[in-house]
Formats: sequence, C-alpha cells, structure tokens
Amino acid sequence: MEKIAIIGAGFSGLSAACYMAKAGYKVTVYEKNREIGGRARQYKKDGFTFDMGPTFYWMPDVLERFFADFDHTPSDFYQLMRLDPGYQVYFGPGDSMVLPADQLKLYALFEQYEPGSSQALRELLEEGQYNYRVAMGEIVYRPGLSPWELVTPDTVRRFPQFISSVRQRVRRKIKNGRLQQILEFPVLFLGAKPGDIPAFYSFMNHADMQLGTWHVRGGMFEVLKGMQQLAEQLGVEIRTSAPVQNMRIENGRVTGLNFGDHSVTADLVISSADYHHTESLLATSCRNYKENYWKKRVMAPSALLYYIAFDKKLKDISHHTLFFDGSFDQHAQSIYDYPAWPRFPLFYASFPTQTDPTMGPAGKEGAVILIPVAAGLEDSRMLREYYYRKIIQRMESLTGQPLEKHILFYRSFGIEDFQREYNAYKGNAYGLANTLWQTAFLKPKIYNRHVRNLFYTGQLTVPGPGIPPAVISGKIAAQQAMKQLKKQYVYG
Repeated sequence: MEKIAIIGAGFSGLSAACYMAKAGYKVTVYEKNREIGGRARQYKKDGFTFDMGPTFYWMPDVLERFFADFDHTPSDFYQLMRLDPGYQVYFGPGDSMVLPADQLKLYALFEQYEPGSSQALRELLEEGQYNYRVAMGEIVYRPGLSPWELVTPDTVRRFPQFISSVRQRVRRKIKNGRLQQILEFPVLFLGAKPGDIPAFYSFMNHADMQLGTWHVRGGMFEVLKGMQQLAEQLGVEIRTSAPVQNMRIENGRVTGLNFGDHSVTADLVISSADYHHTESLLATSCRNYKENYWKKRVMAPSALLYYIAFDKKLKDISHHTLFFDGSFDQHAQSIYDYPAWPRFPLFYASFPTQTDPTMGPAGKEGAVILIPVAAGLEDSRMLREYYYRKIIQRMESLTGQPLEKHILFYRSFGIEDFQREYNAYKGNAYGLANTLWQTAFLKPKIYNRHVRNLFYTGQLTVPGPGIPPAVISGKIAAQQAMKQLKKQYVYG
C-alpha cells in the first residue's frame, strides 16, 4: 500500500487526506502547529471562543457536496444556522443598512435607496445564479492544466463577462453608491478590487444574497473538527507539532520528509502548506517557480485582526457588521496600487455571541475585528496599538455606545503572525488575488514539473482563496495524485 504524506491540516489538506484514504491509500498528515486548522484555528480565553481566521460560512452546497462524497452530511458533524440579517453595514454614525435574508425584503430595501433598483438587483442575481451553476457545478473542480478547461458552451456565451469587471457590471445597473458597495463587497473574498475581477464572478452576489450567510454553532473550527473526524474514520493518521524541514528527492521523486530529529518515507506528497514555503523545502532546481515569479504576483490582502472580549452585550450591531464609513477605493489603493498602511481603514467585525451563546459567557460579547492590509508591510506592536485605538474610537462613534471601558482583554494577529504561524508568503491571509491573469490555468500549477510525485493544494493554486475553494482544491489535488500513482503502477 502506497504511503501518502500530506503537509498541513487545514481545509485543503484534510480534504485531500479524506479522498486519498477513501481510495485505499495509507495517509498521514503532518501539521507544523500544535493543533489542526491552519488559518481556521480558534483562540479561547476566559470562556470566550474566537475564530482566528474565517468567520463567514458561504456556499454551503460545496461542503454538502464534500461530505456527500463520503456518504455523510454536514449535520453529521456540526450544526448550521442561517443568519437573518446576513450582515449589517455602517456608512456613518447611526447610519447603517441591515441586509435581510428574505428576498422580498431585500428588494424592498434596495427600492428605498434607489427606485427601480430592485429590478436591476433581480437581473444581477439571476445572472449570478447562472454563473454560479456554471462555475461551481463544473469548472471550479477542474485542475487548471489547460485553458480549454474554461471553454464550454456556457462560458463562450459568457465571454464578455471575462473581459469586463464586476464593478462595470454593477455600476451599469445601479447608481446609488451604497448599493454599489453592497454588491461589490462580496468579491473582496476573492482577494482583489471589484474593478480587477472579471464580471463572471458576479456569482458571489448569488452566494451572498440567495444562498445566504450561515453560522456554525461553536465556530468555524467545528467544520475542521468534522473533517478531522471523517479523516480518522477513513484511517488517516494526523500528527501535529511536526514541521517539515525539507524533502528528500531521488531520481526526480520525493522519497520522504525530514523533520530535524527524524524522517519518514513517502511514495507521494501533497502539500497544503503555503505554496512558496513548500517550494523552499526543495532544492532550487526542483522548484516550479523562481523567486522573481512570486515577486510579480498580485497577492490578496493580509489582515490585521483583533480578538476582543467585552464585559457587556453590545447594541446596534449584527453578527457580521461591516464598517464602510470611509472611501472604499482609497483603502483598496493602499492594498493593491500603493502598498501602505491605510490612513482611514475600512474594517469588518464578527460578533458571534449575538447569535451563538456557546461562543462567550452570558451577558458578555466577543468580537473579531479584521482590517484588510497589503501583504508584505512592516508589522510592529506600535502599529497594532495605533490601529486598535483608532478602530475602537470609530466603533464607538458609529454605533453610539461606549466600548473601550468595557473591554476585558484583546489580542492582535497580523502580518508577522501569518508568516510565523503559517509560513505565509509576505504574510498573506488570502493567497493570490483572483484577477483575470491569475485565474484557473494561470495560477501556480497543482503539480510539480520536476518532481513527479509532488502536488500542491490550497489557496495559492486552483481554484483560489476561501474555504469552499480550499476544500475543492484538496479534491483536485487528490484526483491528480491518484492519476499519477496509477501511471506509476502501469508503467513503473
């Protein structure tokens, strides 16, 4: 029985492990940190539970499809609840828009801001639903080996949407600035500006407003625990506190992994660690890409995060709340065009204790605050303290309530932490930006061109950043790995 070594126990690594184990291979996952989860770990203190990374549960059909591949459903492992409202957006002090889950109420809300916009929204959502079916039903599960993977009757008909942007598509139909921001916001999860992402990705509006925003009881880490449980049921062994130092290569094949004080043998390796870091475990001649290649990539943002505990319940906020009281474009420029710390950052906050009493003590509030920032910036304790004070003051002004004096404790997590904890290139949080020239077959390849039995998975390869793409990436990598193993068996 071939031994499969998987590096990293995040969404993509555990996904790949499950598929390889189901196919009958002996699978061991090696995770550098003390616990599984990758960017989706949790931080617990004094009865509070904070998701350290992803907090939005979108595209529930992807995880349904994943668990169905193993004759399970998500409910076998964790509990889901649809949020209503999906989220709230602050545009100024006391001035917020609450996005209802109900479709008719959503249309009525749009009409309040721009007469006639509900019809435009219907058209955008119909278009987004069609694109979602095309993309998520088939194309996103392809391995990015050839441009022909994108050529189908549906995509040919949608060709103009690959050469126009999400922003152009939205603003052609909607004129109100606030509604434009609501419709452009979801593509931020793809790690690029709305003006740089192909209009085809309007399917994110369908994911947002029709498939809905969900919460996992106990936090996003429950999904990882479910995947771990499934993997172990399938016979996968998971070893934590096992950072790989390098790979042993013989005759163009990986023969094992070295951990410093010991080594293991492997017949095939799938790495879900940061792609750039995985390449650093190889001799230069064995790497897919030189350093200059990575320097020229457009990285999705990193993030400055705060995990904050309050001694009281907060008012006038929703489980997911966006603070868009500044210029969206100026903040985006500080990430993509002229990388620098933003002067007036927009930010996002998750208050899971608004919905889920298991996430914090009764009568208290836990919050995760996220500021998107350019990857590769200088990080320091002084900068973190500066932005922490700035954000708390803004939240006090916008929500009309005292906050600072009610804070029990807080912790920050930034660029240096992404580099140290996840070996993330430039401290990125979301991988590569999903721009036209970094989409599908133009992403870093899922296989190594020089080492025949080495494959990559995760947000720096196909299909891209986010939890659903990561889960799909694990499946793609496993499928390609199994094809390679079958070739090896047939041809030797």
